[in-house]
Amino acid sequence: MTAELVRGQNHPLSQVRLEIRVSAGTPIVAGATLGDEDGRVQGVEGVAHPGSPALPGLEVSRQAAADHRLAVDLAAVPEAVHRVSVLLALPAGTGGPARFGLVAAPFVAVTGLDGAEIASYTITGLDAETAVVALELYRRAGAWKVRAVGQGYAGGLAELLADQGLPEARQLAAGVDEAVSRGLARSVQAPVPRPVDGDRFRQPAARGPEHGGTPAQGSAGSAAPQPVTRQGLQDPYGPQAPVGPGQSGQQNAHPGGATPADPAVTPSSGPADPSALTPPGAPATPPGGPSAAPAAATGPIDYTHPGRRNATPPPPPPAAPPAPPGEPARPVAGDATGWSMEERLYNQVWGMFEDLARTTAAYRSAVDFADSRREKELDQVLSDPRARIGGQGDAARDAAHDKYARLVDQATEALDRDLAQLAVEAEVVEPALPPAYAGWDSPVWHGYRVPMEMPMALRIGDLQLPEAPQLRIPMLVRLPLERGFWIDSAGSGSSDGTFADDHELRHLAMTTAVAHAARLLAVHPAGEFTVHVIDPAGSAVQPLAPLVRAGVLAGPPAVGAAGVADVLGRLTQRVDLVQMAVRGGAADSLPPGFDTSQQLLVVNDFPHGFDDRAVTQLRYLADEGPAFGVHLMMVADREDASGYGPLLDPLWRSLLRLTPVPDDHLADPWVGHAWTYGPSLVPPGSQVLGQVLAQVAEARRTWRG
Repeated sequence: MTAELVRGQNHPLSQVRLEIRVSAGTPIVAGATLGDEDGRVQGVEGVAHPGSPALPGLEVSRQAAADHRLAVDLAAVPEAVHRVSVLLALPAGTGGPARFGLVAAPFVAVTGLDGAEIASYTITGLDAETAVVALELYRRAGAWKVRAVGQGYAGGLAELLADQGLPEARQLAAGVDEAVSRGLARSVQAPVPRPVDGDRFRQPAARGPEHGGTPAQGSAGSAAPQPVTRQGLQDPYGPQAPVGPGQSGQQNAHPGGATPADPAVTPSSGPADPSALTPPGAPATPPGGPSAAPAAATGPIDYTHPGRRNATPPPPPPAAPPAPPGEPARPVAGDATGWSMEERLYNQVWGMFEDLARTTAAYRSAVDFADSRREKELDQVLSDPRARIGGQGDAARDAAHDKYARLVDQATEALDRDLAQLAVEAEVVEPALPPAYAGWDSPVWHGYRVPMEMPMALRIGDLQLPEAPQLRIPMLVRLPLERGFWIDSAGSGSSDGTFADDHELRHLAMTTAVAHAARLLAVHPAGEFTVHVIDPAGSAVQPLAPLVRAGVLAGPPAVGAAGVADVLGRLTQRVDLVQMAVRGGAADSLPPGFDTSQQLLVVNDFPHGFDDRAVTQLRYLADEGPAFGVHLMMVADREDASGYGPLLDPLWRSLLRLTPVPDDHLADPWVGHAWTYGPSLVPPGSQVLGQVLAQVAEARRTWRG
């Protein structure tokens, strides 16, 4: 039975390999400290946090999230460690709750590797505190116990760490905040919460024993049979309860049996920080319910999507006929829940993304386990002087290497099988994607017509992993945009080994921005999306030519300091007017003829041509603009703006960083893989962009009358 602890109560631990699960209902930072008998931490190397998540016998999340799983192996912690304290803190500077008194009581559970709860603790009574020691695992007379602590600190992590005797507490707390903040600019959007298909599971990442988990293995150490899930793909994590997509792939115990959706799963980290922000989506009524009339030019502004529903969507369409015995299930385009084919395809693409993330995590975990096991067996051979000499030692070494090879071969076989199934599904899904989701090389663009309503998402590139370079998953972001884009024009080598000089990379960055802006114009109805361009030095004439020739911009690209000031002034005034009207409940009082369309500002070569006032206005648009229909797309090298110091850090963090060349800087919200992002560009020599923009321009002229 689970021991439900109250503050100060302890409970013996019968296992040394544990998992600590945290549910908070809002994104928080989870960490841990390794302390001596007095609970004092000897240095920063004794603190596990998102910026340094792994210590001997301990691994914490690399992100701020509403749900966490911490892996603990008490047999692997150093002998000098007598206390393992689990810390929770609210991330600073992210716009979230400012104190624990404003959020649901955090829930912490200590479980075995089989998921069975050993002890749980609901941390109540918090108010002004921003950091708390949730519980501690402590060693007493050679045995380990868990104690519910619940000690809060209004001074945050700095005060908490200082109380544990850490001299560098303030500097480390600042480093943790910075690590969490960096993740917000390197995140991949996760899909909004939706009902879970009966055949698609969301489960925690598999971990090998060296990370506090267990490999899937039989009694002889070989990989155990695994249950088959979605379209024949194997679930490498064992049979567990399905988890909703808003929960970051973690099904955690929570009081009352509920598990809160995670609005900010943070990228998720590792080489890339795997935080994922759940995009906004204001639902409308289901079919048959009242429909909201489109806002008039002088009426209330409604930026919600009419296709987003509150009610439970219908189940997926009937499955394809069963495959012959021994063959994988035949994939079907749109094999997911949703009100429309568009929504089903969106959910299916995210399912493929998750499947690839998890099957790769299982493969990497299995290989890590095999390597760890081989090293352990070789160490045992070398530690015995009798085995180091003669045939006995050679036989033991050969056996260790053979066992390693068998385990890796089994993992590779499972990976190859899953990748083959995903490749077949991708071949079926890709041709069925609508223009908003399709690549520029898709035939669907040759039949393009200006849409009558905004789609629910937009493709901005492709994602792939090194284990499957041939498999590219569309990267979709929800509409309307809640984050702007930063196209990084910094000169560096791409992940595919190619290099571009500074001039070429800036040109590629602006070409990428034009492709994104053109797609945004193409997927919105006529008159519902407007693009402004700031090109202070006039260096982007060639990349901007398709937009300028088609006449789809709000005006000529602004050049010089005067042009910069004019565009920023008009957009700032627009945000002010809409903000005052909406907050004052007087949206119908906007001036006659006021443009209520979504606005995109493309800025090239920042900060060239920007004075201090212009920089302040740009920051204002980044902070306040998205909520009132004004979005940014920055084409810039951050190093060029280094003279502003930390003043611009919030600006960069508020934007989703993209690159004009393949780069592995993004991460998924489930297991934190570093994914290689490649932009969605128009194929060289293709006329499709001009043809699409010509239709957009004609539709805009007709709409204006």
